[in-house]
Amino acid sequence: MDFEISPRVEDYRARIAAFVEREALPLEADQASYDAHGNIALPVLESLRAKARAEGLWCLQLKPETGGAGLGRMGMAVCYEEMNRSIFGPVAFNSAAPDDGNMMVLEALGTPEQKERWLEPIVEGRVRSAFAMTEPHPGGGSDPSMILTKAERRGDTYVVSGRKWFITGAEEAKHFILIARTSDDPRNGLTAFLFHADQPGWRILRRIEIMGPEEHGGHCELEFDGLEIPVENVLGGEGRGMKVTQVRLGPARLTHCMRWLGLSKRCVEIAQAYAAERYGFGQRLADRESIQLKLGDLAMRIEIGRMLVMKAAWELDRGGFARKEVSMAKVQVANVLHDAADVAIQVNGARGYSKDTVLEWIYRYARQARLVDGADEVHKMVLNRFLTEEGRDFWRWPVAGQARG
Repeated sequence: MDFEISPRVEDYRARIAAFVEREALPLEADQASYDAHGNIALPVLESLRAKARAEGLWCLQLKPETGGAGLGRMGMAVCYEEMNRSIFGPVAFNSAAPDDGNMMVLEALGTPEQKERWLEPIVEGRVRSAFAMTEPHPGGGSDPSMILTKAERRGDTYVVSGRKWFITGAEEAKHFILIARTSDDPRNGLTAFLFHADQPGWRILRRIEIMGPEEHGGHCELEFDGLEIPVENVLGGEGRGMKVTQVRLGPARLTHCMRWLGLSKRCVEIAQAYAAERYGFGQRLADRESIQLKLGDLAMRIEIGRMLVMKAAWELDRGGFARKEVSMAKVQVANVLHDAADVAIQVNGARGYSKDTVLEWIYRYARQARLVDGADEVHKMVLNRFLTEEGRDFWRWPVAGQARG
């Protein structure tokens, strides 16, 4: 693959970097910028989003006909990393989860009518969305085949019953994508549905309190008791729910990694700045070998993450599935984010543990990275399955003109 980026992508990257430096970073230092759950307050966000749209930096990940810039996955990797230099960055550009992944799956699989009704309002920033898949035990978590929520067809309507939990953004969302069981077929038993928050037959049982700062709308437990969904709101066709989850979750895992690399670099940046000015026992921290080893190791591991992310993005852009590549990137980047925050706090000492920097915010946020979109262990099991099936071909180089996978 070619590691050069186009002048067009570089232009977007530079403009995003300037916007984050000028508009987003100053907000982090003002406690008035935060809501009660540690995210950017909605009135502040509305103003920030208006500025991003005015500068042509809105929904860059989508196709031009959908309202985006058509960057492709490789261009997204460059730009998303730059966006998340700030903890408030991605949501300002309408490139944050879960809306990001929901927009992309609706763009890929929605009918023209579904795109007009369900996608356009999210693209325009008029509504937020949620993806309702994960269930409490004994339902489906990382394994969608275990999903128990049922959607029973009655004429031209499906009636939904069951429970979901840890549904990100549910309290603020208006548009939902729901994965439910429509048959016991092991391969084609799941179906994806679209529903609106105002429809009767479902409710939020609770907003689950978590360790870290929360996305807007929290992480909620939902109950479905008679939600009626018309057949025209099936996404991708009945029995095609597994395909919808694959289209939705594969790229979404990778976009998480793109953003997490930006946060990892921010941690190193804060650690470097403090080490350069802090003296102890007659020596700058930056001149101590122990500090140099920590920061050099992080720099290397972040770059490894960037290469894995870019390889996966390249594979997706050329039409492959990038299952191995995404899993490797997910494990690498999730762990380096956690370690980058930990090392940066250690270098900053008590300052890092305080709220004088965003390091403690990133540290609390980072611990979930090894769980969301598949725990480390799940992705390593996936990689072992590929290794068992492919043997030495696990490490093969792609050859021009050969089939992609």
